[in-house]
Amino acid sequence: MDLNLPPKVTDRAFARLAEINDGGDTKVLRVAVEGGGCSGFQYEITLDKVAEGDLVIEGAGQKVVVDEVSLPFLSNAVIDFSDELIGARFVIDNPNATSSCGCGTSFSM
Repeated sequence: MDLNLPPKVTDRAFARLAEINDGGDTKVLRVAVEGGGCSGFQYEITLDKVAEGDLVIEGAGQKVVVDEVSLPFLSNAVIDFSDELIGARFVIDNPNATSSCGCGTSFSM
């Protein structure tokens, strides 16, 4: 596992963030990893602002940020947006995860 590769953000995720920010205060999408969940770690995805030390990924006039502590857990991950019958949400395809739960928000390494 190469912990030096930044996560990638799809055009679809940037487009959805642009829709969220349309006509309001521009927020960044913060993707973090915290201890907990049914598999050991869980993703926390929130609208926030850039903080010191964040990795900032830009596209389509939007920003996605990852804090320094979460960055090794998200190395080479892909942040996407999924809009399916079961719901619409930001999703993470994480090659570092050895297993994940059925809901997709919890994983182990």
